[in-house]
Amino acid sequence: MSSIDKLLEVMSTLRNPESGCPWDLQQDFSTIAPYTIEESYEVADAIARGDMDDLRDELGDLLFQVVFHAQMADELGHFDFEAVASAIEQKMIRRHPHVFGTEEEREEGPVPGAWERIKAAERAGKDLARDGSALAGVPVTLPALKRAQKLGARAAGVGFDWPDTQGVRAKIAEELAELSAAECSGQVADIQEEVGDLLFSVVNLARHLKVDPESALSAANRKFERRFRSMEEEIRSEDRQLAGLGTQALEDRWQIAKKKTSIDHD
Repeated sequence: MSSIDKLLEVMSTLRNPESGCPWDLQQDFSTIAPYTIEESYEVADAIARGDMDDLRDELGDLLFQVVFHAQMADELGHFDFEAVASAIEQKMIRRHPHVFGTEEEREEGPVPGAWERIKAAERAGKDLARDGSALAGVPVTLPALKRAQKLGARAAGVGFDWPDTQGVRAKIAEELAELSAAECSGQVADIQEEVGDLLFSVVNLARHLKVDPESALSAANRKFERRFRSMEEEIRSEDRQLAGLGTQALEDRWQIAKKKTSIDHD
């Protein structure tokens, strides 16, 4: 047996109604979904840390999530793991005509925008059957930054977009002004709404600049953490507390930490 066949057998045994694991038998798609999302993030974390041993293990955990969902679907008569593998195989072949297509398509090579056009054609029949909107099928469970990025891209795909970054920058300025007005009103709901509008506009700017906002923010988080920890370490080495320093002293220490971590990071 191949390793994947053995894994499928393990999953089937765990879900055996008579001799399987009670915890595994209690699960359904909704209870397993959070674990699937968590494992995806752990894969991304291993990649960010450059830990290949950990990446191997985390990819295994993620694969087990796929096997778990496929097993439950098979039990309900919907599809099995083979159908999942077959579907993604066919999709990849369909979306790479410059690799798997006709001789003419292979000679032409990659065509700019072809991937998105093929995806749009695939969505058309499926999404229009349940929802005629250009925004149909964007999962509501996506992280907010990623969903904003996809909503903006979908709208842009049907022409609802700024022609260049200047329009997006003007929109950001407009949203900042509206946020200031909301702050003056003191209405929490209005402030929250305007902060959301501002973030959405910044995501659109990132899209125009061909920057992934989720990756950009993750990098900014890591940079902030490096600098803040460096500042903490420096202050602790003097037997002092962060909370005991004034605003200007903290700013001075922050600037020192920025320089130090920039050198260390380089």
